[in-house]
Amino acid sequence: MEISEDLFLTRNKEKQHYDVMKELGDCYASTGEFEKAQQCYDKASSLGPDEAGPYIGLGVIALQSGLLDDAEMAFRVACRLDNKNAEAWSGLAMVAQKREDHERAFDLYLKGLELDADNLTALLGLFQTSCQMGSFDKVIHYLKLYLDMHPGDTSVMFTLAALYMKGRQFEESRNILGNILTLEPSNKDAANLLEEVEHSLAHARQLGVGAA
Repeated sequence: MEISEDLFLTRNKEKQHYDVMKELGDCYASTGEFEKAQQCYDKASSLGPDEAGPYIGLGVIALQSGLLDDAEMAFRVACRLDNKNAEAWSGLAMVAQKREDHERAFDLYLKGLELDADNLTALLGLFQTSCQMGSFDKVIHYLKLYLDMHPGDTSVMFTLAALYMKGRQFEESRNILGNILTLEPSNKDAANLLEEVEHSLAHARQLGVGAA
């Protein structure tokens, strides 16, 4: 019994120490102190060898430093340790995007969103790669899912409205822009886009196409 309790206490202490080092690494990384952040992540990975978090942190540091091979290696380790970690898959997607491999980035961002539809980094990355590829159906689906969880996020609402306009779905775009202006009456971007949508909608109605 004493041995079990001692083991429990030791593991609990190690877990607490791991959490501290991981959070400290995140803090240093957020302020651009990458060398200190790396030291903390390295220590955290030794305390929690089965944890993906430190490797995600190391991947982010490498990505921001332009070391794409190192970033990919770190994110791959994170994926191996936790195959359902959306951040790890999104990290690999960012590496692919940096390499201008848009199709691979698209698939990896999609994987991240399938694991976590609330992952804004993956959502924005999917939007960017969709713009490069000219394919918007899937990103519209995930934008709508995100807005179901965050109905007041006007930035994402604006993005969705812009995509609807690109797809000549003018009514849908107008409705969303109207909702944005209800929430933010002084939003000039939404007002300008709404004016453009109204013009396009009127023109489409004259031609008898694209008004739906």
